[in-house]
Amino acid sequence: MSLFITFEGPEGSGKTTQLRLLEAWLRQQGYDVLATREPGGTAISEAVRSILLDPAHTEMRPETEILLFSAARAQIVAQVIRPHLARGGIVLCDRYADSTLAYQGYGRGLDLDILRAITAFATGGLLPHLTIYLDIPIEIGLRRKAAQEWNRLEAQTRAFHQRVRQGYLEMAAAEPERWLVVDASQPIAAVQAAIRQRLAPLLAVGGDEGSDDR
Repeated sequence: MSLFITFEGPEGSGKTTQLRLLEAWLRQQGYDVLATREPGGTAISEAVRSILLDPAHTEMRPETEILLFSAARAQIVAQVIRPHLARGGIVLCDRYADSTLAYQGYGRGLDLDILRAITAFATGGLLPHLTIYLDIPIEIGLRRKAAQEWNRLEAQTRAFHQRVRQGYLEMAAAEPERWLVVDASQPIAAVQAAIRQRLAPLLAVGGDEGSDDR
């Protein structure tokens, strides 16, 4: 058994909650599960995360942003994700490379082909077997986050977040075999049930050491 599963979604979509529920359920079934996040997951990547999300860094260029995200991603893929997959485990990751296309591509307006090339270099072409996209209207998601201290990306304009959401939906529509789109405004249990239902066939057949897009 070797599966790489990523969670994506706009702010306030409940990614972390759903990932933790799935992690607990898979562990109960006896699977070797590693749960991690992006950016982060290693000491180096967490240090980069603190720079990226610091609200004080308002002067950060979009180009700087993508390169920092990619540096953190290269580290976690090599140090954490690929080794666990090679051992036959399941990796659950809170955000991955599709976030770069959604936020820096559709959101910031950077060239998507350039972003794909940088991402392929950083990851060695590693793609998830399944990407779970938790979709929610921007207004609802931001309202959920309102009681928390916002990081630099969460504090962007509503128009920015709308472009991000639209980007996610376009990517999911273009690659339905890899993506699962779930209405995240449903009750938590209903969202989790939809995730487990889609995951069942993958658990039955297993995967390999991640999908390499080369």
